[in-house]
Amino acid sequence: MSLTTLSFSEARAQLYDARTSSVNFEKKERAAVKVQVEGTAAWARDFWQSWLKDTYNIRLKGDGVFGVGKKDVLVAKQTPASSVSGKLIDFYSLITSPSDTTSELSVFAAFGPDTFLNPDKTPTEFAALRSMSQSFAGAARLKAYKEKIAEAEKQLKEAEKEKERLEKERTSLDANTTSNLARIEALKQTNISNALKSREDSVKLVTNAQQMDLRKVQLQKRRDRLSALDRK
Repeated sequence: MSLTTLSFSEARAQLYDARTSSVNFEKKERAAVKVQVEGTAAWARDFWQSWLKDTYNIRLKGDGVFGVGKKDVLVAKQTPASSVSGKLIDFYSLITSPSDTTSELSVFAAFGPDTFLNPDKTPTEFAALRSMSQSFAGAARLKAYKEKIAEAEKQLKEAEKEKERLEKERTSLDANTTSNLARIEALKQTNISNALKSREDSVKLVTNAQQMDLRKVQLQKRRDRLSALDRK
């Protein structure tokens, strides 16, 4: 297996894989669970909030614009989270963008201002945070795949519509070309007929001119005879 393949496999393994890490919050390092998912930070933020609300009835607050290098903390103060602890907790989330196409979710919590959960002092509660984050990662992966399929289906339908439009346009152009060729052929035949008629008319004009000259001569002779008779 090549290094490139290993790097790609490691990257895919890290994606959607919840891991123990830390974040700097209120000027101190806090133990946190981090997981990367496909999608923009805004996408991850919206889905994380809706998923938490629907799955655990945890409502996060916090507004901000997310992007590469930008971050914002979402928080639910003194909220019940039975899947984590029987006590009320302060539930924190931080979402950043390692790249344009991936987002990283950091989850951490505390019982109070100075009692943040960590894997050493509160292993059960911290493991629950990790399990929650991993469940979200699975849901995010499923949602991302469904959206990709939906987008691919949309693009396929658009391509099929474009194919149909192009085929109709081609059929119309072919019919128009056939009609134009027929008209051109008809015009050619008309031109040939006109040229023949023009030559015939030219011959007739020559004959007509000869006849006119002859009739002029005949007319003059008759006038001359009439004048001679008048003088007698």
